[in-house]
Amino acid sequence: GYDFCQVLQWFAERVDRIILLFDAHKLDISDEFSEAIKSFRGQDDKIRVVLNKADQVDTQQLMRVYGALMWSLGKVINTPEVLRVYIGSFWAHPLRNTENRRLFEAEAQDLFKDIQSLPQKAAVRKLNDLIKRARLAKVHAYIISYLKKEMPSVFGKENKKKELISRLPEIYIQLQREYHISAGDFPEVKKMQELLETCDFTKFHSLKPKLIEAVDNMLANKIASLMSLIRQEESNMPTEIVHGGAFDGTMAGPFGHGYGEGAKEGADEDEWVVAKDKPAYDEIFYTLSPINGKISGISAKKEMVTSKLPNSVLGKIWKLADCDGDGMLDDEEFALAKHLIKIKLDGYELPGTLPPHLVPPSHRKPFQTAE
Repeated sequence: GYDFCQVLQWFAERVDRIILLFDAHKLDISDEFSEAIKSFRGQDDKIRVVLNKADQVDTQQLMRVYGALMWSLGKVINTPEVLRVYIGSFWAHPLRNTENRRLFEAEAQDLFKDIQSLPQKAAVRKLNDLIKRARLAKVHAYIISYLKKEMPSVFGKENKKKELISRLPEIYIQLQREYHISAGDFPEVKKMQELLETCDFTKFHSLKPKLIEAVDNMLANKIASLMSLIRQEESNMPTEIVHGGAFDGTMAGPFGHGYGEGAKEGADEDEWVVAKDKPAYDEIFYTLSPINGKISGISAKKEMVTSKLPNSVLGKIWKLADCDGDGMLDDEEFALAKHLIKIKLDGYELPGTLPPHLVPPSHRKPFQTAE
């Protein structure tokens, strides 16, 4: 007994995030779902998409499903920006295909970070809503004043009203050109036509240029100062994040994101994690003609560029591996550089600073014992 899409639209205007869920193994957008998505018109920046139960298909099928989803969404959501799609398996069942486990974990973490950061962006969202409402009010004033101006003073009012309502799409185009307004700022034609049926056009107000000027001034000047005040306030306040439920305890202990993988591998082990591959790295090291147990930057570069990683990445690896900052690498530092290259080639991120467990044994500071 109520319009479900109108209810969705009401919520969409007030929420911080809209998440659309699709199942990878039965991907279809029903007519009802399509209508629901269309009710989010104008809220595109809030929409995120989750391709759920992605473990039900293999990697090759997943690529096809992802492409089909983007194509289907493109027909329903008319926005120039590409929607952010998170791929994962957000249910408690065992993974049917485990080959994409790492991808699912990384995507889940990205989604959680996006949701957790919403309180920090709440003020900016409200400001964006204010801008949307101001632009909509301005466009509404142009439409209403145009209809008022076109109405005859005495005879044929009803016929003229019907004609103007039927011509509303053309009127939109005319106003867009005249006032240089984006088509996205106009209310939906069908809904506007329905609402206008019950209105008396002769009672509409004429355009008030001073009010339009005030709105333009607010959008052009006042919003910028408000934005700077928001940023200033945010920097002075403690960081707020969403917590509880799925955000608490699920990534504890060895099940934290990336634990035991990439640069975090070997964090719990007594032995230096690079040691297991060091004999193979030593063979390469001694072919690079070390002098006094060290190779020069030029010699190291010749070997490191064979990885085909970009110079910006290799530069970061060099900075992490050259523990004593002497511009040369000993056998342990070289082995570390090779280990970091392997981490990057395996698809993991490099650490910002070298974790203690990756520091070569000969470069570790001895523990100070109190006497």
